[in-house]
Amino acid sequence: MGSTETEMEEGSDDPQALLIAIAERRDRQAYARLFRQFAPRLKAFLVRGGLSPVVAEELVQETLLSVWRKAGYFDPERGSAVTWIFTIARNLKIDHQRANRRSMPVEPDPADEPDAPRPADDLLLTAEREEQVRDALKSLSEEQLQVVRLAFFSEKTHSEIARDLGLPLGTVKSRVRLALGRLKSLLGDMS
Repeated sequence: MGSTETEMEEGSDDPQALLIAIAERRDRQAYARLFRQFAPRLKAFLVRGGLSPVVAEELVQETLLSVWRKAGYFDPERGSAVTWIFTIARNLKIDHQRANRRSMPVEPDPADEPDAPRPADDLLLTAEREEQVRDALKSLSEEQLQVVRLAFFSEKTHSEIARDLGLPLGTVKSRVRLALGRLKSLLGDMS
C-alpha cells in the first residue's frame, strides 16, 4: 500500500476506509471518527424504530462496540459499510424487543375491541346518502362513470386509467374533473 493510500485512509471519513483501518490495525482514531459519524445517526434510526432515547443510546453503544470487535468480519463485496453497521443496530434492536416482549405483560390493543353499535338514525342517514350518491352516479355519462369507477372504486391512478383505457392522460383528467363537478352540483354539501 502506497503512502498516499495510507494518508487518504487515515484522514478519510469514508466508513469503508475507517472499518478497514479498524480491522487491519485496530486504529483507535479511525474508530473515534466512525463513532462520531454514526452514533447520532444510529440513535435517530433506533428512536424512529420505536425505542426510547435511553434504550436507543444503550443499543448505539452496543452496536459500535460490536463494530470494533467484528470489524474484521466486514466484507465490502457483500455490501456497504453503512449497511453493515445499520444491520448490526437493527439486529440488536430486534433482540432487545424480543427480550422485552417476553418479560412485559401484553396490554390489550384498543383497536382490537369491537366497535360500538351505530345508532339507527345514523344507519338510516348513511343509507340515504348512499342512495343519493348512486343516483348522482347514474346521471354521469358512461365515459365519466368509467373513469370515476376506476379512480375511486378500483383506486387506480390517472396514468393507470389512461393506459388501461388507451386514452390520453389529459382526457382522463378532464373526465374525472367534469364528473366530480357534476357530482358536487348534484349532491351539494352532504354533511
